Amino acid sequence: MTLVDPDVAPAPARSTRRTGSSVRGTAAVVALGATLACTVLAWFVLRTPLGQRLDERAMNTVVAGRDTQLQVLSVLGYVSIGAIVVVALACVVVALVRGRAALALGALTVIAGANVTTQVLKHALLTRADVVDGVVAPVNSFPSGHTTVVAAGVGALCLVSPRWMRPLVVPFGAFAVTLTGASTVVAGWHRPSDVVGAVLVTTAWTAVVSWVLGHEHVAVRGTWLLALVGAVAAIGALVAIGVRPSYGWDGFTDAALVLGAVGVTLGLAVAAGNRATPTS
Repeated sequence: MTLVDPDVAPAPARSTRRTGSSVRGTAAVVALGATLACTVLAWFVLRTPLGQRLDERAMNTVVAGRDTQLQVLSVLGYVSIGAIVVVALACVVVALVRGRAALALGALTVIAGANVTTQVLKHALLTRADVVDGVVAPVNSFPSGHTTVVAAGVGALCLVSPRWMRPLVVPFGAFAVTLTGASTVVAGWHRPSDVVGAVLVTTAWTAVVSWVLGHEHVAVRGTWLLALVGAVAAIGALVAIGVRPSYGWDGFTDAALVLGAVGVTLGLAVAAGNRATPTS
């Protein structure tokens, strides 16, 4: 027979619930960082001769033959108003199934806010200075609208997805964003800065909405690496269908640097947006 000392309180049961930190601190840093980076990038590539030259040269480092161009354009053809609506509805469904109506509203805010911001920046606030011969000054393509559509959808999905879904959402999201962004560069629609600027706009909106919503973020191991894997896979897919350096082997290094930099930057931006979102 075991005697229990009435003066000794039993040890409390150990909780199995994983706890995290408030998302607001990280969200604030990500929002400010993305906004500052987008501002500096816009100034550099739109207002300075060096920025315009580098950006134009980067866009012209890769080329695609007729069949490859058709495949690239078919990818871009899926980015439409209908696609925005489908992703928005999917986000609302996921959020409501989780019983989180606030997340549904947040996802819609990210999608609407990022796309409206991109259009206002491109058509009303930003202009490309006429400082370099050969660069069309009156036409401003910063930020990329196509890339914004996809990146905003990925940011919204990260916002509403439960923690167990993040290892799926993040790499596939990075793949979709990178494939779309890099395809606009290959098609000659956008310079690399336009693509990066679009993702920075979306990352900022995702972080701002996450800051407003609050709650906790429980880290999911490996998401940063998964994001990079998804982005690199997208670049690999473009190479596999025939995207090549514009100047043959002589331009291999430049093309590899441009595509690699675009892939890594977009992958990290998707991972940062995910890190700024709540998982509780």
